[in-house]
Amino acid sequence: MMKGLLKMKYEVLVQLKEEVLDPEGRAIEHNLQSLGFKEIKAIKVSKRYIIEVNDSKEESEQLLEKISKKFLSNPTSQTYTLNRLN
Repeated sequence: MMKGLLKMKYEVLVQLKEEVLDPEGRAIEHNLQSLGFKEIKAIKVSKRYIIEVNDSKEESEQLLEKISKKFLSNPTSQTYTLNRLN
């Protein structure tokens, strides 16, 4: 490993914006309630990506921001959060 470069591990969590209907979450919610789980009030479905990068922290985060905006999420209907895991 080159000096200054680290093996960085990140989580990218992609979810629908609050104002966007989540049909998959609604279907799961409905099914659980029909099975007697009346305490369930809402379910939101999201996608979780775990990505490992060999780079400096700053460059890794810039790269992952770009990837998240352009490829992993749809900015019209989704939001994403980027979290460093190590």
